[in-house]
Amino acid sequence: MKKLLILFFAIIAILPLSAGYNQAEMDRFITDLMSQMTLEEKIGQMNLPSDGDIITGLGDNSNITGKIKQSYVGGMFNIKGVEKIREIQRIAVEESRLGIPLLFGMDVIHGYETVFPIPLGLACTWNMEAIRESAQIAATEASADGICWTFSPMVDICRDPRWGRISEGNGEDPFLGGQIAKAMIRGYQGEDNLFATNKQIMSCAKHFALYGASEAGRDYNTVDMSRLSMYNDYFYPYQAAVEAGVGSMMASFNVVDGIPAHGNKWLLTDVLRDQWNFRGFTVTDYGGIGEMMSHGLGDLQTVSALALNAGLDMDMVSEGYLNTLQKSLEEGKVTEDQIDRACRYILEAKYKLGLFEDPYKYCDPSRAKKEIYTPEHRAIACKTAAESFVLLKNEGNILPLSGNKTIAVVGPLANTRSNMPGTWSVAVDLNAPATVVEGIKAVAGEKSTVLYAKGSNLTSDPVLEENSTVFGRSLHRDNRSEEELRNEALAIAVGADVIVAAIGESSEMSGESSSRTDISIPDVQQRLLKELLKTGKPVVLVLFTGRPLTLVWENENVPAILNVWFGGSEAAHAIGDVLFGKVNPSGKLVTTFPRSVGQIPLYYNHFMTGRPVADNGFEKYRSNYLDEKNAPLYPFGYGLSYTQFSYSDVKLSSTRLSGNGKITVSVTVTNNGKYDGKEVVQLYIRDLVGSITRPLKELKGFEKISLKAGESKVVNFTIQPEMLKFYNYNLEYVWEPGEFEVMIGGNSRDVSSARFILQ
Repeated sequence: MKKLLILFFAIIAILPLSAGYNQAEMDRFITDLMSQMTLEEKIGQMNLPSDGDIITGLGDNSNITGKIKQSYVGGMFNIKGVEKIREIQRIAVEESRLGIPLLFGMDVIHGYETVFPIPLGLACTWNMEAIRESAQIAATEASADGICWTFSPMVDICRDPRWGRISEGNGEDPFLGGQIAKAMIRGYQGEDNLFATNKQIMSCAKHFALYGASEAGRDYNTVDMSRLSMYNDYFYPYQAAVEAGVGSMMASFNVVDGIPAHGNKWLLTDVLRDQWNFRGFTVTDYGGIGEMMSHGLGDLQTVSALALNAGLDMDMVSEGYLNTLQKSLEEGKVTEDQIDRACRYILEAKYKLGLFEDPYKYCDPSRAKKEIYTPEHRAIACKTAAESFVLLKNEGNILPLSGNKTIAVVGPLANTRSNMPGTWSVAVDLNAPATVVEGIKAVAGEKSTVLYAKGSNLTSDPVLEENSTVFGRSLHRDNRSEEELRNEALAIAVGADVIVAAIGESSEMSGESSSRTDISIPDVQQRLLKELLKTGKPVVLVLFTGRPLTLVWENENVPAILNVWFGGSEAAHAIGDVLFGKVNPSGKLVTTFPRSVGQIPLYYNHFMTGRPVADNGFEKYRSNYLDEKNAPLYPFGYGLSYTQFSYSDVKLSSTRLSGNGKITVSVTVTNNGKYDGKEVVQLYIRDLVGSITRPLKELKGFEKISLKAGESKVVNFTIQPEMLKFYNYNLEYVWEPGEFEVMIGGNSRDVSSARFILQ
């Protein structure tokens, strides 16, 4: 009773949290609370176990209830169900000595039960409001089920599509990645980061840092790069997350400058806190402290001390802090000030969320019944999914499809529900999404006939499919022979007017621990596609993928290709809407699609070199390869529409820019086709002469516009010296006077340009 009275009188002294928190009052509250905490209780706040159902081999997650009562737990993660979470919170606030509430986190990556496209697909909308709204809906649903903290957004820049986790990020460009990070954080945390209602949850940007640059695309692998590349090419999305007020930051598994990120003081303190002024708390990735032992940096006590000294506040799963920090303190390997600092950051997060005012703020069972997977949320998810699809090819204007036809829907992904949401959709009911067949039937109407045959298994490897069950997903291998499956598909195809081939990767062929050396469509599906083309019927390839694929043969032979990524729980209906023209596709690639794996890494904002000369040809000295072109198959920013857009010449308000001035650059975009449509107008700039080699071009702005058929619109961008800055050889953030080229177009390759001088 005494502890509850102490907390009660401390709480009523502060300002109402519904109006946001007051920094001074928060400081006083936490200082008073920490003065009552023992060393063990402070370290306990730094411990983040799972619910005990997962055997990690790293930490002892047994007897979670007992640890909560002893104040040895600061939060828990990936627990689903508001009633379960409420009971665990009750134990924390009513049966521990000081009644400090817990944080409850989850991998709410691209939606909760209403799932939006995988982040790579979501980024292809280039629609920051739609992206913000997707995070807001995810926060609403997750918070209705007891979750107050999400391990999202993932903002790692990736230039190697072999890496499975490219599906979780925003592509290869730092500027675009930064804008998406800000939009996601606004959606999760609210516009003011005050968590004034129980529909806003704390965000966690990840993985700090450079995780997407792992060697050879192997997950968890080494990263080795210059600091110039870090600052100019990879750091900005993390910094943008800090600028947006992200509440927490997760460390990455990889090494940086030879030191694992979990123990890298330069990253976690010098850069993150001192240079960028981050004031949230830092958390490890799953078992990240314990894994430093595998890097050869010592036993659990040693690496736990290393992590704390580096500036890592919360330990997920390893329980290195819980079991070793007291001994390290006694031996002088860590200080009590460091423990206090980490504990304070975590308590501040709980205060900002309003958990001290109301520990059950996110535990209202009535919300779960009326705010999760609602028709309104699903309609928005369907609209967003359709906007994420990228039309890669449409020879002969096969798309959009018309009614009154017989449509053969073929492929191993045509009649599956569990693959629609994509990787990291941990809270979704995998039996709820519609299939592609159902989505097409719903839009095609009664006058059309829709036939279905599986056509092939996902791969020719039965072991892979029979043993692949991730998050409850089964790949449902058909035991018939490849020939039997293919013949069944050909039998319906010959009587059809058009063939829709739903093929590609399964949802778990990308994501964590899902890197691939061969990023082509699996061989058995390629053979099916070739046989379908031999029928002479028009073929539309509906491509499922979590990464860029090598599609040279498909691009040369298949008349229409629609990349649908993994569009979320409402993907099937969105696919139907786009195929039949209810929605005109407007997605644009945020990653370069290579022609072959040998070109990787391949990205648009590369440095110029002395050779090869500027040519897309194949001749020796005009290509780096004897057997391949330099150019990608599809460039960054690329995506077709059912209509056609044209761009005027670029116009500048001035050809000279002073240090405190600005230039307006404009272009007129015209819809020359017969369909209304949306276009992403992209602004690129090149610094023609610099103190260090500068990229061929860099994205510096974009605007998504809607144009009716025949309509024109003038699009203006403002250029100021601030957007021309870069980190020079001495890592000084500067702009340099000289000549610049400004380019505007519908993708990074097809642009109009003009030049100006920065004085």
